[in-house]
Amino acid sequence: MATAAEHGHNSWELSIQVDQREGDEGMKFKLRVKGDLHIGGLMLKLVEKIKAPQDWSDHAIWWEKRSCWLLKTHWTLDKYGVQADADLRYTPQHKALCIQLPNMKTIRLPVSFSCVVFKAVAEICKALNIRRSEELSLLKLPDDQKKKKKKDKGPESAFDEILNMDMAGGALGLYSKTMTPTYDPDSGSPASSTSLWFGENPLTACQPSLPPEELAKLFKPLTMEDKAAINAGWLDSSRSLMEQGIQENDRILLRFKYHCFFDLNPKYDAVRITQLYEQARWTRLLEEIECTEEEMLMFASLQYHICKLTLSTEPLTNSNEPEIDEVEAALSNLESTLEGRNADKILEDITDIPKLEDTLKLFRPKRLTLKPYKEYWFVFRDTTISYYKSKESANKEPIEQLHLRGCEVIPDVNVTEKKFGLKLLLPAADGMNEVYIRCDNETQYAKWKAACILASKGKTMAYSSYRTEVKNIQSFLQMKSLAPPPGQAAPDVESMEMNAECFVSPRYAKKYKTKQLTTRILEALHNISQLSLMEAKMRFIQAWQSLPEFGIKYYIVRFRGSKKDELLGISYNRLIRIDMSTGLPVTTWRFSNIKQWNVNWEIKQVTIEFDQSVSIAFSCQSCDCKVVHEYIGGYIFLSTRSKDQNETLDEELFHKLTGGQD
Repeated sequence: MATAAEHGHNSWELSIQVDQREGDEGMKFKLRVKGDLHIGGLMLKLVEKIKAPQDWSDHAIWWEKRSCWLLKTHWTLDKYGVQADADLRYTPQHKALCIQLPNMKTIRLPVSFSCVVFKAVAEICKALNIRRSEELSLLKLPDDQKKKKKKDKGPESAFDEILNMDMAGGALGLYSKTMTPTYDPDSGSPASSTSLWFGENPLTACQPSLPPEELAKLFKPLTMEDKAAINAGWLDSSRSLMEQGIQENDRILLRFKYHCFFDLNPKYDAVRITQLYEQARWTRLLEEIECTEEEMLMFASLQYHICKLTLSTEPLTNSNEPEIDEVEAALSNLESTLEGRNADKILEDITDIPKLEDTLKLFRPKRLTLKPYKEYWFVFRDTTISYYKSKESANKEPIEQLHLRGCEVIPDVNVTEKKFGLKLLLPAADGMNEVYIRCDNETQYAKWKAACILASKGKTMAYSSYRTEVKNIQSFLQMKSLAPPPGQAAPDVESMEMNAECFVSPRYAKKYKTKQLTTRILEALHNISQLSLMEAKMRFIQAWQSLPEFGIKYYIVRFRGSKKDELLGISYNRLIRIDMSTGLPVTTWRFSNIKQWNVNWEIKQVTIEFDQSVSIAFSCQSCDCKVVHEYIGGYIFLSTRSKDQNETLDEELFHKLTGGQD
């Protein structure tokens, strides 16, 4: 028997709160322990003392004061630093979380609060049949926006309903490509045998439009500061939900964070494509992304068409394209590679770089402010545009050469008015130089814009993607054409059974009378009326990707050596320094030119080194610098994906690129 003195010297009492499942009352216990007791032994002693016949396998120890899980069961109390004053909780690792999906539907789903957010998102996406979970993450609303929503919310808000979902053995349905019975062969939706939904699946069905008055009540980020405040809310992927202050039944947003959507396939991605369409739809309706009046009407007609098809009683197909057996396709690609069928094409691309030559119009605001566009003979070769006084003088020195690598290509188009222009922002020592180029027609515009986009990335027209880019631009222009074909009768406004104001943002709804808006949407409909439901969603997503502001997330930063706040735009392939007062880009840096980057955690400063001895450093004013660091590292991680690899992700590499620690 140990003496009382020895007993007191070697052990102490530890308080542990035991959380039950939701609805059951918690219990508190005191255990006498020693510092060399490991966590696994502590949990064993606790369960023996509780004497409750239930499965405790999902429970783990949570240390509230330190905001951390004690998951390493072989570690001792001494190693963790646990002493008598520590209040511990023995709590379930999986708790209910209210997750608002991109389609604004909220589901309650049991999620791991102890694993890192990267894994938790993968778990959520698996349950929802969403492939490529690395493209999504969880977003917290700013506190002021939560208050505004509570204040504006009426007694029957459209987003009040919460759908309860049960994991049912780990997932609501599987999305494995090797298990084709999981998917309905006609619709591409999860088959009923693996889905727990009764009736229509709210994940694959497009949601009805909100009435205009409801839409107007929703928050609309009108300023760059508002956008920066929203983007500050992304959770840290390398920490758990509990460590970031998320509590059971909290409401959080699941969104596509990284705007590079890999391997979108209607056969397997019914939920993913629908949710992408919904996120695109809401960013437009809430004016989170800028678009022209012509583009707004094009999106409105696509959305109206999708709504009609969704409500249709006719069977819907996701794609009219013939299905190709995946194994057969893979073997064909392998055979093609082994036979070297593409060798001649590759050699041709290397040795015979195409060029564009044509008469275009040029305008330089800084040099010719009061003069109109002027015609020149343009030659596009490699990644450079040269322009001359005339075609005959093309064998002499050009008036100027425009080097497009790293430039910004911004469309300046109005198809209805036959205006096909490009605004080029060219990198310069003192910022970005503006150049405006005007084309004569759609074909000319598509070719030159595609060449400029590739050149901005350091690629030439020899790349096979050039032709695809040209076709995509032409398709986008065709959709934007609002004028009805010659001889077509004026649309019957009575044929539109839905309120036209539901399909445009409140700002545009105020600009037109309902009848005018209906007429313009129906006129734009003639270009897309033959599309299937899945094709229309894919076109909507592609059109969203074509917008100049697509995928750019804004943060307020202060660059090293500067005394004023500026905006940093982060896109899938570049960083953009933006003047806060004008909203215009100052400098662009490509991810492909990054040599290394790191964070000085003491002074909260991100430093990035590029090729050619270019270095930048900035501190974040609107968020923790970890948020920006993770965004940059995340995009670089996603650029390592390839179609020949399976869907298993290198999580270690992700955390290495985004964690900010050596």
